[in-house]
Amino acid sequence: MGKVWRQVVVLLFVASGAMAALPAQPSVPLVEEFSREVSRRLQIPEDEQAAYALRLQAALEGAPLRLRSEQFVLLVDRNPRVQAAFLYWGASGRGWSLVGASPVSTGLPGQYEHFTTPLGVFDHSLANPDFRAEGTRNELGFRGYGIKGMRVYDFGWIPSPRGWGDGAMGVMRLQMHATDPDLAEQFLGIAKSAGCVRIPATLNAFMDRHAVLDGDYERAVAMGDPPWVLRPDRTPTATPGRYMVVIDSGRKVRPPWSPLPGTKAGAPDK
Repeated sequence: MGKVWRQVVVLLFVASGAMAALPAQPSVPLVEEFSREVSRRLQIPEDEQAAYALRLQAALEGAPLRLRSEQFVLLVDRNPRVQAAFLYWGASGRGWSLVGASPVSTGLPGQYEHFTTPLGVFDHSLANPDFRAEGTRNELGFRGYGIKGMRVYDFGWIPSPRGWGDGAMGVMRLQMHATDPDLAEQFLGIAKSAGCVRIPATLNAFMDRHAVLDGDYERAVAMGDPPWVLRPDRTPTATPGRYMVVIDSGRKVRPPWSPLPGTKAGAPDK
């Protein structure tokens, strides 16, 4: 074997040893569970996954907030041509990986007491305790929080532009919740709420069961004071988060992966 070939072999051997010494990248948790348990899903292309991961990181840095430990974060694009929630897992230092995505409905201005869903990073903590839907109907027969037992995620009183009158800033109770399964869930994917973030019932149950955004709640459990709202059959993740991030991507055209309700993915924008 010539001198050059011996050097190549040595370099390959050293490189292979160095690669073996590198720490293995952690696998993204709950990907299979999301696919199995959430019935309303969006198939996000890889380039869009990366683009939204960058938007998430930019929003966190603008907060400013640096999440050093790996955890889940829910990113919502309120843009009227998107209306989607993206569940990411990762950390500020290592980047963000998509777990799954679903259509949502955010605020539709134009009516009294309808707000524009506020932008920002919102902390899900016991300072604003969650509760569960009673499943009752209003005078129009509408179950605003969905069926009985659905969890209502509460982020507290948040400044937000009013969607009526002069559009001045007001204050709304920002919540994330399911919606009427017969009268409203079919419209997820377009702006239709009074300012809260409406999500599919199966996504609600998924996040509730796996304690995806329950970082603060799990700390209470560890201290021996479990909040009443936690479901008894939960299987909590080892890396819960506590933040919902709302952005507006500024899109002018609806992407094919986020179709209008009642149409198939890839249908032309309208």
